[in-house]
Amino acid sequence: MSALRPPVLPEPRRHGEDPADCDECRSRNEGIWFNDKWRLARIPGVGVPLVLMLYPRDHYDMADLPDELAGELGVLTTHIVRHVQALAHVSRAHVYRIGDGSAHLHVWFFARPEGQTQLYGSWLPVWDDLLPEYPAGVADADAAAVADALTASYGGRRSEADG
Repeated sequence: MSALRPPVLPEPRRHGEDPADCDECRSRNEGIWFNDKWRLARIPGVGVPLVLMLYPRDHYDMADLPDELAGELGVLTTHIVRHVQALAHVSRAHVYRIGDGSAHLHVWFFARPEGQTQLYGSWLPVWDDLLPEYPAGVADADAAAVADALTASYGGRRSEADG
């Protein structure tokens, strides 16, 4: 067992504490699906079938998210989970919000492959780092299917770059 290191105080600033330096704000028009307030992006180079990330298009963290957007986050998260779990080779969509690395809210969606019970639970992101890279073409097609389904169920639009 490793000993716990002493606390680092004050804690280091997270990336994007200043919205002028926020990569997520500069990327507000990049992703697979958008509406006026949200964007959904596919994270490439992962080991599970699909990893998506949902961001508000404007600079908010979880604690300062206006109530209207907080309510939308809940409904939108549910729609995304439904569409990820509708993929033929996916059993579950795991949802994570961590928040230590970036001051811009980002919610992770990890698709657990069907039948891979060894990947159950909170260790899925760790397994993702250990698995070989999932075929990008399959992940692109799955992301497009989720974006199309989200457009049909929630509104918004699929990225023009994705056809």
